[in-house]
Amino acid sequence: MQVFKFGGASIKDANAVKNVGEIITKFGKKPLVVVVSAMGKTTRALEDLLTSYGSENFQANFEKVETYHQNILQDLFPENHHVLEEVERYFTKLAEIDFSQPDKVLLHAEVVSFGEIISSVIISNYLHYMGLDSYWLYAPDVVKSQRLYSEGSLLWDETEKQINHTLASLIGEKIIVTQGYIASSSDGIITLGKEGSDFTAAIFASCLKAEKVTIWKDVPGILNADPKEIMDPVQLFKLDYKEASEMTYYGATVIHPKTIKPLALKSIPLEVRSFDHPEANPTVIHRYKEEELEASIIFKRNQCLFSFKVLDYTFVDEENLATIFKVLHELNLPINMMQNSAISLSVCFNYDADKVERLLSSLADKFTMYYNKDLKLITIKNFTDEVLKKYAPEPGEILLEQRTRNNYRALVRA
Repeated sequence: MQVFKFGGASIKDANAVKNVGEIITKFGKKPLVVVVSAMGKTTRALEDLLTSYGSENFQANFEKVETYHQNILQDLFPENHHVLEEVERYFTKLAEIDFSQPDKVLLHAEVVSFGEIISSVIISNYLHYMGLDSYWLYAPDVVKSQRLYSEGSLLWDETEKQINHTLASLIGEKIIVTQGYIASSSDGIITLGKEGSDFTAAIFASCLKAEKVTIWKDVPGILNADPKEIMDPVQLFKLDYKEASEMTYYGATVIHPKTIKPLALKSIPLEVRSFDHPEANPTVIHRYKEEELEASIIFKRNQCLFSFKVLDYTFVDEENLATIFKVLHELNLPINMMQNSAISLSVCFNYDADKVERLLSSLADKFTMYYNKDLKLITIKNFTDEVLKKYAPEPGEILLEQRTRNNYRALVRA
């Protein structure tokens, strides 16, 4: 069996949905699970709806999201098709949510979940309209998690049990269409983190022992650099799980960082393929013998360089490090890069204004702290002298720099 994942760009309008139908017709064979994200920029639009609650823009933002989906529906289905009423019922439910509830983490997850739910309803109905027998599955019924900060920490045993029990009699008969990104916890709906639909695809593949996973993107595969940053990126056609995992850790955004591990543990290949050119050769992530590796240039924006110094001018010893790391962990601020001297520790993490303020207040009695934001972290993996000369920043631009045998990293102003 196979798992297909379609992101927001691949289903951004009616023509894109029709293209998805053609891809599934040509490349998808039962048993098949199709995981979809929210359409286009819907997640961002729903977050705007959240932040505008109580303002004069709230109703306009609501109508913007609703009209966007109605236009797609009108271009895909006849005016009397039942899916129009089905989608309208979801917008009625969205309107009935109590946006003033105090738990903003669960409120966010509940609101943004409507993006994936509505897109999956549209895709499932469109496949059926094409003559493909589909079954709509509500992912939170089977994908179970514990709440961890603002994301879910997957309960693997329970999830595997639920997926196999629910799909046992359906998986070979129908195309299963479900939502990425969302799961259920004892507290309610929770997300699996940004770009979590890739992770959802890996969850279903692992639990169902799939032959492979295909992630359909607006790029031909995984490139060695972001084309928005580098003029001449090249496609990487084969990647070992370890290499791909390291690339996601350093900031490569083509696939979600959590996607690799469950596939690698069961040796399930992952293809990254273009939905615009589905016949083109994809990038395949699997077990490969490491040979001469292509250099990769990875950019991670919105970085914060945060420095700690002890108040009494003593050393930053193991006890001080443990205190700092404990608070960083509690605030869910993963370190992307760090460097220490005898009297200071500098760490780089994704900037979040609220978390930075909480970090400052938590450790004000122990450390002198200061930070820079709006930074960019550049990682050059598997560099050569030629690549380093071409892409490394000028010394005057660098705030923090590290170099190992294979990797070069520098933090600069964005």
